[in-house]
Formats: sequence, C-alpha cells, structure tokens
Amino acid sequence: MTDTDDRNDQRRRATLMGAGAVFLWGSLALLTTLTGNIPPFQIVATTFLIAFVLTVVKWIALGQSLIVPFRQTRRVWAVGVGGLFGYHFLIFTALKSAPPVQANLINYLWPLLLVLFSALLPGQSLRPRHIAGALIGFTGACLLITGGTSVEFNQDHFPGYLSALGAAFVWATFSIASSRLAAVPTDAIGAFCLVAAILSAGAHFLFETTVSPTSGEWLAIAALGIGPAGAAFFLWDMGVKRGNLRALGGIAYAAPLISTALLIAFGPAMMTGATAIAACLIISGAILAAGDLLRRQPPTV
Repeated sequence: MTDTDDRNDQRRRATLMGAGAVFLWGSLALLTTLTGNIPPFQIVATTFLIAFVLTVVKWIALGQSLIVPFRQTRRVWAVGVGGLFGYHFLIFTALKSAPPVQANLINYLWPLLLVLFSALLPGQSLRPRHIAGALIGFTGACLLITGGTSVEFNQDHFPGYLSALGAAFVWATFSIASSRLAAVPTDAIGAFCLVAAILSAGAHFLFETTVSPTSGEWLAIAALGIGPAGAAFFLWDMGVKRGNLRALGGIAYAAPLISTALLIAFGPAMMTGATAIAACLIISGAILAAGDLLRRQPPTV
C-alpha cells in the first residue's frame, strides 16, 4: 500500500466519523421530546456541561493535560465557541420567532452551504454530482419536514427566518473554518463546550425560567450530553478536519431522516407516503454526494 492509499483510507475513516455525528444528531428530536417542558437554553447549558465533564474524565483517565486544550489562539476560540454557542443561540431564537417547519427548512440549508463553501478550500474540487446530491438531499429534507403540504412564509416572521438562515450560515462556516484548523486537537472541543455552557446558562437566566427536571428528563438530558450534544461534536470535528466535506454535506441530510425514523419507531410520528419518498430522495442524494467514499479504489503497489 502506498502513502496515497493510506491517506485515502484515513480520509475515508474520518468521513465515516463525521457520518457518525450525523447519526447521533438524528436522535436529537426524540431525546428532546423526552425532556418535557425544560427550556431550550437550560437543556443546551446542561448538555454542554455534561460533555465537558465527560471530556475531563477522559483526559484524567488517559493522563492527558487539563490545560493544553485551553491554550488556543483567539481565532480558534472565536471559531469554536462561535460555532457551538452561536449556532444554538440562533436556531433556538429562530424556533421561538418563526413556525418550526419554516425555521427547520431554512436551517437545513447548512449542508448545501457546506458543499458549496468547500469549493473555496485549497485543493478541493466541486463536481456536479456533489451539488446534485446536496440539492436532492435538501429536496428530501423539505418533503420530510413539510409532509408534502404547502408552506407559506409570513413577513411577520422575518426575524425568525433571518435567525434560521444565520444558524445555517454559522454551522456551515464553522465546519469549513474547523477544516482549516487541522493542527488544533479535537480535545479543544471539550474546552469550547465549557465556554458554550457558560454562555448558554447566561442566555437561560436572561430569557427563560428554570424548570426542575424529573428523573426521566434527567436521563434524556444526560443522553443528549453524551450523544448528539457531546460525542457528535468530537466526531464532526474529526470528520471536517480529515474527511471529505462534500460527502459529509450530502450525508448530513440523513439526520432528519434518522430523526423521523426514530420518532415513528417510538410512537410520536407516523409513516406516510411523503416520508417514504423523502427517504428515497435523501438516501439517493447522500449516495450521489458520497460516491468517492463508497467506491474503494484498488490498492496500488
């Protein structure tokens, strides 16, 4: 196996790690429904804190420094905290200021933006199938979110729409910027989670009323902190830094599909014809966009 083969395998594995983050994000909706009436920023602050604590446990268990992950430049801190906290602040603002369906539709422009922005990176080429895959995936996500019914955009909800667009732009930009910071260790995500938890707690105390979770709600919050609001960020960081960004953009549309499948499996949602068609579109778009990942090249000697 040559160095090129080895690099391709490493890139493929990193892309699969990023896909693992998408899979975890697919559980976000189900777990969030299990948190009951806990306010959004209270959930975000708690889950980020859980992610940080688990990261510290990992550092201690492996004998790693507790200080090094915090020794980052201002630029790195701006990217990391701006991405994690900025995205969640904007998306929750959007969901409060606009109907959830429209806000989610606009928010799911981020995988498409990720595919388009990746063309700006050195050494990256954007092929028609990458754009086509992302567009097909976005069409499937639209069908999945709307259920095949028409959606009206009311100008009264413009601030919410703008927040959702901002959230999409922030996450796509965060992902692209993170890919340019390959020298920054993924462990730094733990440090970003701590600061994001503090900022989210501030937003909670400013805009929300604290609610005491039940034991069941605590379990759901813990699961969020371990999975979609914890490990997923570490996997995504590894994916965008070392994997195929264009493939990840197409694969990202699997998140609403997985989310709907879990909601159907556990009762809150029902299977419909629109859901089945949306599933076919999303899977087709992901396969088209991730063609390089699925086609293993024969080894060279």
